[in-house]
Amino acid sequence: MSHFDLAKYYKNLYLAEVEELPKNKWTELSKDELADYEGDIFTLIAKAYEYLPDGHLNYSSADDVEKEANRGAEYEVIDLDGDNELDAVSVSKQKSAGEKFVASGHDGTSPAKRSVITHKIDRLLKPGYYIEVSGRIRDILVKAGVPQVTDKATIEKALAGKEIEMNDDGSYRRKIGGKFEDKILLGKPIA
Repeated sequence: MSHFDLAKYYKNLYLAEVEELPKNKWTELSKDELADYEGDIFTLIAKAYEYLPDGHLNYSSADDVEKEANRGAEYEVIDLDGDNELDAVSVSKQKSAGEKFVASGHDGTSPAKRSVITHKIDRLLKPGYYIEVSGRIRDILVKAGVPQVTDKATIEKALAGKEIEMNDDGSYRRKIGGKFEDKILLGKPIA
C-alpha cells in the first residue's frame, strides 16, 4: 500500500501553476519569478555554505533573497533534471568593475555542484566578470585557469571602498562580517 504525501501533492499542485523552467539552461529570474522561488533559493545557498559555521553571511533566511535582490542581487537558476525544481543558483551583482559573483547554491548533488562551478568559470574567463574567493573554491577556479588579479588598484576598484591589506602573494585581507579574511580576486574585472 502506498503512502499519500499531502505536502508533496500540494507542492506539485503549486508547481503546476508556476511557469516551468527550461531543463539544463541557466535562466535569470525576474523579480516576479523570484518570489515563487525564494525558499528554494535560500535552501540551495544554505546547502552550499553549510560547511561554514555561520553559513553565507548575507543569507540567514528565505527573506534575505528578496532583501539582497533589492540591494542589486540577480539570480540565475537551473533545473538539471526536468522536475521543475531548482538544482543550482548563481547570484551576482552589477558593480562599477563589472559583474561580481556574490553567492552560489546547489542541492548537494555532484551534477548541481559541477553546473554552478562550470557556469562561473565560463563567465570568469570573459572580461567584466569577477569573484572574491578563498578555500576550496579558490583552488578549483585557479586550477581551471581563471586568472588571479594581483594589481592593488584593480582590486580596490573592484571592491569599491572596501579597505584591503595586500599580501605578498597577491591575495589580500579584508574585514567581512566583523572578521578579517584572506581572499583572492579572480576573473577579469574592468579596470
